[in-house]
Amino acid sequence: MLDDTLLDDPAALRRADHDRALLALAGAGARVRTALRRAEAAGLDRLRPDGRPRSVLVAGHGSALTAAEMLSALAGTASLVTPLPPTEAAAPRADRAGAPPAFTAGLGWQLPGWAGPLDLLVISSADGGEQGLVGLAEQAYARGCAIVVTAPAGSALAEAALQVRALPLPFVASASSEDLAPVRAAEPDLPAEDPAALWSHLTPLLALAQKIGLTQLPYDALPAVADLLDATAVRCRPDAAAYTNPAKGLAARLAGTVPLLWAEGPIAGAAATRFAAQLADRAGRPALAGPLPQVLTAHRGMFTGQLGAGADPDDFFRDRVEEPDPLHLQVLLLRHAPGAAVPAAEDGQDGPAEVPEEDAGPRSFGVTRAHRLAAAHDVRLTEFASARPDPLHALADLVALTDFAAVYLGLAAQS
Repeated sequence: MLDDTLLDDPAALRRADHDRALLALAGAGARVRTALRRAEAAGLDRLRPDGRPRSVLVAGHGSALTAAEMLSALAGTASLVTPLPPTEAAAPRADRAGAPPAFTAGLGWQLPGWAGPLDLLVISSADGGEQGLVGLAEQAYARGCAIVVTAPAGSALAEAALQVRALPLPFVASASSEDLAPVRAAEPDLPAEDPAALWSHLTPLLALAQKIGLTQLPYDALPAVADLLDATAVRCRPDAAAYTNPAKGLAARLAGTVPLLWAEGPIAGAAATRFAAQLADRAGRPALAGPLPQVLTAHRGMFTGQLGAGADPDDFFRDRVEEPDPLHLQVLLLRHAPGAAVPAAEDGQDGPAEVPEEDAGPRSFGVTRAHRLAAAHDVRLTEFASARPDPLHALADLVALTDFAAVYLGLAAQS
């Protein structure tokens, strides 16, 4: 159940935010700048690639794989970007201090059989202690792959990078994590991921992609992303009232619903997939994400079933003591509409704006049919669009907004 009053109480939000997720998101722009600066100092600016690799494999877990999917969306069909998730898990060994190890320490990865000297392997880890990633680096070295490793300095993975002649890039941790008191978790070996860790994975990955010609991003695209993240942090700050804070407003709409996260285009699709993961991790809410037009057939049954035609939560005769509030569908449609006349945000600032139902702007047939499907079954459809011409900036806009919304929903629901 959502506590609406908590969303407008900054002090209560800070008390509920035990692992400082809001502070981590507010510092995402600073992490992008720091990651760029440290990547250049580590030698990325001196890299002289001899042509583009045949494929780029990105290995890791959590938001490292999300970063790989975002790179794939930005690179388009001209380049092969393959996320490399773990394929096995073993019981991890405790460290010398006897501390219980994280589940991820026992994960294992396998290099595809076709990978070889023409391919680039990027390994990214926020911990650097996964022995499976160390073994993967050794596999790639034996196959002759070029290797880049992003990991905390001094970690086992960073040390292994030097042994396999990889380009080591530092992972930038949250500044607030250093003095963060331990939080008692229900599953100690499966801790929640830092919500802003995505940018520490994605920034060096995109800087590398620019260097090897994998993307056609402007030279100043990444510094501008840091500015966009800062601007979103201001719009979505805890002391901004819910009616002016788009993330709080979105969190309130998703409360008590089964969210369907629909996306038009690969950029919005990457943002929707990220939002589904954050809703599960931060708010404990299941959500289904998918691209238009496929979702119209894949999710049709949910509209024609009980969730689409369920009990009206405003039914006057419903027993509000004995009967819990019924679940109902909520569609969130994300779009990247470069150059479109998207309505300005309510606070007058740049960023993804909610598109009103009566908007007369041009729509694809898939978007039009999505609105018709939702209206036919009395399901609310909320549409957010970014009109920024640069795909990376549109992606940053959509991800930053929905990241804040997931954290606010989790904080308000747990109170």
